[in-house]
Amino acid sequence: MSIEVKVPVLGESVSEATVGQWLKQPGEAVALDEPIASLETDKVAVEVPSPVAGIMGAHVAAEGDTVAVGALLGLIETSGVATAPAAAPAPAAAAPAAAAAADDAAALSPAVRRAVLEHGIDPATVKGTGKDGRLTKEDVLAAAQAKQAAPAPVVAAPAPAPAPAPVVSASGERREERVKMTRLRQTIAKRLKQAQETAAMLTTFNDVDMSAVMEARAKYKDVFEKKHGVKLGLMSFFAKASVLALKDIPSVNAQMQGDEIVYFDYVDISVAVSAPNGLVVPVVRDVDKMSFAAIEKAIAEYGKKARDGTLTMADMAGGTFTISNGGVFGGLMSTPIINPPQSAVLGLHRIEDRPVVRDGQIVVRPMMYIALSYDHRIIDGREAVTALKTIKEAIEDPTRLLIDM
Repeated sequence: MSIEVKVPVLGESVSEATVGQWLKQPGEAVALDEPIASLETDKVAVEVPSPVAGIMGAHVAAEGDTVAVGALLGLIETSGVATAPAAAPAPAAAAPAAAAAADDAAALSPAVRRAVLEHGIDPATVKGTGKDGRLTKEDVLAAAQAKQAAPAPVVAAPAPAPAPAPVVSASGERREERVKMTRLRQTIAKRLKQAQETAAMLTTFNDVDMSAVMEARAKYKDVFEKKHGVKLGLMSFFAKASVLALKDIPSVNAQMQGDEIVYFDYVDISVAVSAPNGLVVPVVRDVDKMSFAAIEKAIAEYGKKARDGTLTMADMAGGTFTISNGGVFGGLMSTPIINPPQSAVLGLHRIEDRPVVRDGQIVVRPMMYIALSYDHRIIDGREAVTALKTIKEAIEDPTRLLIDM
């Protein structure tokens, strides 16, 4: 009996997707709810689970095809499995080994299975460090790196042939490779270009002395991590500082919708995260009501989900303001692009020691350039500069974050 596998509902306002990868090939065993395909939507990758246990049948849609919600993806065969011709007799030890391999494959998580397929790693050759000895994505990546670093096998040179003809080295060849853009990358390109064409975008800059925040982190990081189970990072400080600025300057937390400006009495911050397929911006909601620990936990969880490819449409929806930290990649200064329909984005950059003047003396301080790109249609220059100055002052004197100053 053939069971149809169709494109599931992908989220509000999402009507189609691209078949990113088939995780199961025709003839392979499939367990109930086991991911068999990965779909790429405008925002996230979605795995399609098998509705039944059986054997993977025909792929109706090919990788790279655009498919609508409800369209037929493939078939799962649930009968006739036992009628396949018997294999030639094998040593008795082969059956337990094959069963163990099938069990190991079934135990792999979607993220691990994807990494195994991408890097061509045999999971049976990798020792798992996860719970109960299970493989983790990090185990597979480490095995892939070791595989690449392994020296090429030494092969004995054959006896030299008489008078060989000259051989031209191919090392100087020029090559091109064409790779189709993923649906996510296409959407990123469209949205960023739309932001440039629609918004009257302008960027204002300032620099921040990070001494106080770095001292606070150094003093409390161990106690903080022990109590809350998460590291005390910079993002929670900047998120809290942004809340102060957005509350003082509501237009920076507003959006233009038609001929109206919508003001929000809450702060939902989109945090730019680098994922394997591109930049994604999951939303940390009600940041104005969250503690430092809650903010750090939310950001850490989103970072893990982005790396594993498990972000959902709900994780990405909404957002009233964005923080993008290019400093983790070493960026000194940039002009971040607004995340539509938001009206402003805060850009963070790398921290470096620079000479500055304090009380008439030249001293060395850990400094960071910060940038605020904003939509000049609804945010005046005075408001943008004031908001960025508020963030600067809160970071340089973190006590302001506690007393709402």
